[in-house]
Amino acid sequence: MPLKKQPIILSVAVALALGGTGVEAKKAKPSSIDEMWRIIEQQQKQIEELKSRITQNESAGGKSESGHSAIAATGDKTGSVSSNTASQSSSATKKSAKSEVERKTDILSAEVDALKTQLYIPDKREYKVQYGYGPAASAVYRVNQGLSLGGYGEAVYTNFSKSDSYVKDRNLKDTANMLRGVLYVGYKFNDWIILNNELEFEHASTGKSGQVSVEFSQLDFLLNPYANARAGMSLVPMGIINEIHEGPTFHGNYRPEVERTIIPSTWREIGAGMFGELAPGLQYRMYGMNGLNATGFTSGGIRDGRQNASKAVAEDLAFTGRIDYDMPFAPGLLAGASAWVGNSGQGFEYAGQKVDALTQLYEGHLQYHWRGLEMRALGAVGSIGNAEQLSLQRKQTIGSQNYGWYTEAAYNVIPLFSSEITHYLAPFFRYEAYNTLAEVPDGFTDYDGLYNRWIYQAGLTYKPIENVAVKFDYRNFNSEAGKLPDEYNLGVAFMY
Repeated sequence: MPLKKQPIILSVAVALALGGTGVEAKKAKPSSIDEMWRIIEQQQKQIEELKSRITQNESAGGKSESGHSAIAATGDKTGSVSSNTASQSSSATKKSAKSEVERKTDILSAEVDALKTQLYIPDKREYKVQYGYGPAASAVYRVNQGLSLGGYGEAVYTNFSKSDSYVKDRNLKDTANMLRGVLYVGYKFNDWIILNNELEFEHASTGKSGQVSVEFSQLDFLLNPYANARAGMSLVPMGIINEIHEGPTFHGNYRPEVERTIIPSTWREIGAGMFGELAPGLQYRMYGMNGLNATGFTSGGIRDGRQNASKAVAEDLAFTGRIDYDMPFAPGLLAGASAWVGNSGQGFEYAGQKVDALTQLYEGHLQYHWRGLEMRALGAVGSIGNAEQLSLQRKQTIGSQNYGWYTEAAYNVIPLFSSEITHYLAPFFRYEAYNTLAEVPDGFTDYDGLYNRWIYQAGLTYKPIENVAVKFDYRNFNSEAGKLPDEYNLGVAFMY
């Protein structure tokens, strides 16, 4: 129930409970949480006073009944009948009054309990992005105080094309996978200190390559709309998917490969920084964070260099920043850019020399929504210093340059057929291209272009409600070195 309705509920409950006590519903409307609790305490005192009056009346009635008994003992038959009648009438009246007050007290207690629950865990939720986080992860920022719960999940069945020689040669098997089940647990200590956590359970079990991870755990200090502080384990503010990654928020069963390989989503590190809104629609985030670990880099990119705050080596730090502009003069159009710069050597030495492995990644993105049309575009370029020493140590080619980009378009066709149906059905198409070995150190191979890849993807996304999605998509993989396996994917995603 929306919080704005809670004062009305409270006023009605008070009116029912107090009746003619002189407390009017209009006076009970609170202007703040503290005032609301003061009103509740005052009403509880008044209820106790009513109970006390009833007890006093019962005591007085007992004495009267003793007097009636004495009259009966004198043998005055008329007095006896009269006193018995009066006693019965008085007892019924007192019983009725007590019952009515108890009934009204129960009503008030039930309403107060419901109100407390709604203050901490609202029964209705607004799904919108806030402070750089996805719709479900942002729920804690909109509760009045206390605990907030949310989450999301994704499950997918993948069928590999059996006519594909790559699939036959490697005997690839179809898979059914609970990709992830995620729990958001937040706590709002007061109006300006907020704890936000994401706990992720991957692949349904820790026994089959699954794992349980803390995706982020951070404290936000809401100081000023222009400048707020954030500290803890946070998501790196790069790309479209890394921060906003709940399944119903993107098309396709799997996240774009560019945002898994070039930008290694989900990417998080320990750090601290600032975020805010400089002008209407103009938002920023900038953090100092623990750096990547270059000893985990591979020919396939920097993904395995993420340390994820798990006993991370912290010899080298990095800076990351992002800016987004949701243009008020062009509704539906958002443009943004982000960067990551920092050494990744983490104290690593090769042949007696320190390897800094300066890692840089720059990204730009556009999103546009107009009626049923949705469009996204993203491009990223990166570089890795000391790639030759890293390649020698890793015994594989580490690219000194990498890049990736994709474009995507979707259209909700339901309004074309009916203006009354609120469901969502959008065919979409995405094209991706990326190369983790765009440039390699002298004397090292690029594996005949194996990591120079492009993907054609098409599919459908159906949402009976905004936070539940059923998805089907086909992905056609290609590389300069030859064909890669095609996929047919069917899955479901939800957030709450």
